[in-house]
Amino acid sequence: MASLLHYTTTPTPTSPLNNNLRRNANLAPSNSNPNPNPNFCSSCGFSWAFSNCFGIHGIWKHQSLRAQAMSTTHSMGSFTSPRGANGVKDEEPDHLLVLVHGIYASPSDWRYVESELKRRLGRQFLLYASSSNTYSKTFAGIDGAGKRLADEVKQVVKSRESLKRISFLAHSLGGLIARYAVGVLYTHIDDKAAGQIAGLEAISFITLATPHLGVRGNKQLPFLLGVPMLEKIAAPIAPIFVGRTGSQLFLTDGKPDKPPLLLRMTTDCEEAYFISALGAFKYRILYANVSYDHMVGRRTSSIRRESELVKPPFTSLDGYKHVVDVEYCPPVPSTGSSFPPEAARAKEAAQNVPTTQNTVEYHEIMEEEMIRGLQQLGWKKVDVSFHSSFWPFFAHNNIHVKDEWFHKAGAGVVAHVADTIIQQEKQHQTSSLISASL
Repeated sequence: MASLLHYTTTPTPTSPLNNNLRRNANLAPSNSNPNPNPNFCSSCGFSWAFSNCFGIHGIWKHQSLRAQAMSTTHSMGSFTSPRGANGVKDEEPDHLLVLVHGIYASPSDWRYVESELKRRLGRQFLLYASSSNTYSKTFAGIDGAGKRLADEVKQVVKSRESLKRISFLAHSLGGLIARYAVGVLYTHIDDKAAGQIAGLEAISFITLATPHLGVRGNKQLPFLLGVPMLEKIAAPIAPIFVGRTGSQLFLTDGKPDKPPLLLRMTTDCEEAYFISALGAFKYRILYANVSYDHMVGRRTSSIRRESELVKPPFTSLDGYKHVVDVEYCPPVPSTGSSFPPEAARAKEAAQNVPTTQNTVEYHEIMEEEMIRGLQQLGWKKVDVSFHSSFWPFFAHNNIHVKDEWFHKAGAGVVAHVADTIIQQEKQHQTSSLISASL
C-alpha cells in the first residue's frame, strides 16, 4: 500500500461556527477533493457489558442460526419500489438507494424506514436493504464487509438496467462499511467531472450515528462512562467479542508502522480511492445523537473536534421531533491526512504497553488526522436529541427506528431523512435541466 503523505503545509484555520448555516441549512453541492491523492467493578463486569451493549449477550446462538438461514435462503437483500395507485409499477426506477445496517444486525432493521421511504419517495427510487453482512459477518472486519457490500451492489446494478443514480443510507457500523464499499466501487472519470459509484451518478451519502473516527478516545464509546481504566482495557478486549472489526474500531489493527484502516479510509491510496469516492457524492450528511447514545459518541458521529461541539438547542425543528439542529460545514482546505512517525511510535506503545498516557496520545493524533482528511469535503451535520423521549437511552436505535414499538421516538428523524432525500432529488433534477439547456 502506498504510504500516506505527510503534511507539508498547515491547513488554513477555519471556524465552522463562523462559516456554517445553522438550523435552516440547505445542503448545496460541495466541491470534492480534485486530486486522488452503570459502574463496572471488574474486567468480567466490563466484558459482559461490552457484549450486552453490542446486542449479543444471551442471543448469540439464536441469531447465528437465523443468520445462517438467511444466508442460505436469500442470496441478495430486499428490493422495495414505490408502486402506482393500482398496485402496479408503471415506470422503472432509476435511482438506487442502498440501506446498510449496523453491527450484528440484519435487513429487518430497516423495516420501518423502508415503509416510510416507500410511502414518501417517488417511483424513481429503488430501495435495497443489503443482506451481505448479517449478524456475525460484521465481526470479520470493515474491509471484508465493505468488499462484500460492493459485490452485492454490483449485482443489483447489473440486474436493473434502468438505474442511473445511486445513494446510500447507513446506520452505525454500516456507515463505515458503506464508506469502504464506495471506495471499491469508485471509478474516476476525468478532472472536470465527478467520478461514478458502481457506474452510476452518486447523489447522497447519509449516515446515522456512525463512528467515523472510531470508538477510541474519551467518551467516543459512551457506555464506558469516560473512565480512563475502562477505555484503556477496552481496546484489547474488543476483538474477543467483535473480532477483527473491534481492533479496527479501536485503531489497533495492523503493524505499528502501518496506518490503521480508518485513517487509510480518509485518503486515497492503492487500497482504494476512499476520499475521492466520498467526494463523488453531491451531498454528504451526518446524523448524530448529541446524548444518550451508549454506543457512538457525538464527536465521532459528527466528525468534530471537542472544541467544535456546541450546546444544541432543546427545541425540535418544526415537523421533525428530536431533530434539533442542522448546519452545513464547507470544505476545509488541507493536504489531507497522514501517518507521521510519532503516530507509528504511539500506535506501537498503545498496542504493546497500553498505559493511559500513550493510549490518549495515540488516539489524539489519529483523531486529528482523520478529521483533517474528512473535512476536505463539505458535510451537512444534523444533531438529534432524544432527551425528551420516553426512553432516551435507546437513542442509538431510536435514530433509525430499529423496532417500531420500542424505538418509534425516531420517527421524526426518519421523516427528516426522507424529506432531505426528496429535496436533494429536486435540486439535482433542477441542476440537470439547467445544465442541459446551456
